[in-house]
Amino acid sequence: MPEGLYQRYQAAHRAHQAHRTHCTHCTDHARCPAGERLWSAFERLQDAYLNRLKNRP
Repeated sequence: MPEGLYQRYQAAHRAHQAHRTHCTHCTDHARCPAGERLWSAFERLQDAYLNRLKNRP
């Protein structure tokens, strides 16, 4: 299991949380362009990490 993928996935989550703390446009149901970009990166990395876990021998 590449730890780098897990660390990148967690860093993306922290980046989105930090953005959300200060952004007045992001809500639970809508995101500003920067918030959407951060959320998409988090989702992509999380999916990759979970797929790797699922496909482990």
